[in-house]
Amino acid sequence: MAHIAYVNGAYVPHSSAVVHIEDRGFQFADAVYEVIAVQHGKLVDGDGHFDRLARSLNELSIPMPMSRGALKLVIRELLRQNRAQFAALYLQVSRGQAPRDFPFPSDIEPTLVMSVKRLKPFDFERTSQGVDVITIKDIRWKRCDIKTVSLLAGAMGKTEAVNKGAFEAWQVDADGMITEGTSSNAWIVTPDGELITRHTDSAILGGITRHTVLKLAADQGLKYVERAFSVDEAKAAAEAFTTSTTAFIRPVVKIDGDTVGTGTPGPFCLKLLTLYGQHMERQS
Repeated sequence: MAHIAYVNGAYVPHSSAVVHIEDRGFQFADAVYEVIAVQHGKLVDGDGHFDRLARSLNELSIPMPMSRGALKLVIRELLRQNRAQFAALYLQVSRGQAPRDFPFPSDIEPTLVMSVKRLKPFDFERTSQGVDVITIKDIRWKRCDIKTVSLLAGAMGKTEAVNKGAFEAWQVDADGMITEGTSSNAWIVTPDGELITRHTDSAILGGITRHTVLKLAADQGLKYVERAFSVDEAKAAAEAFTTSTTAFIRPVVKIDGDTVGTGTPGPFCLKLLTLYGQHMERQS
């Protein structure tokens, strides 16, 4: 695959893709981003990602760098130049370049950068393998619903998980409730067969894959509830799993070393994974 990036109107070699040192995304994390899965050369849930991008920008009073139609054309060309059939598209919009000062500057153009990273095709057998998660204290700011590039807390948590041999870290708020993973949403299935994921509020990011899974569950008549759940409830669940754009749906078989359910991927999760795979194929 070729390695071409997009920076403010230009398609450039990835190794030459740069922004100014006074870009506010670099100095203040004054920027938002999206990661969109590409399967068979098509964006998965693209409109959902574009809607969330627009919302994040609006919350920070950053203008869209171009119309949605134009953005889709640029992305299509970037995927073409990269010969990207199975990939993750990274898109970032910062407030732009300005002399360093805390107040938002006016009359500057936003910075738009995009890059493409190879992603393995969806594979049920590989994705359905169970993973471990750990729990950590949630130390992030109070507007996690905005998808900003301020990811240091998440990077610290993910590093701790990797160092402990886990796939992900689930973050826990001051009330002992799980908010979400460092780069994923958290789910459990109760012993009574009820699907639970935290309600969307300022404590979590409204995941696009999360939204799709809820719709797939509703279409199948599967029971679900959006509410907070504790670490103890998660460990006592019949099943648990994570969802994210690039990891899709991953069954969780251990939390902090404690076995969840039977210690193997459960039928509820596997059914949703099958449905999600079919959902992605329909977009190709």
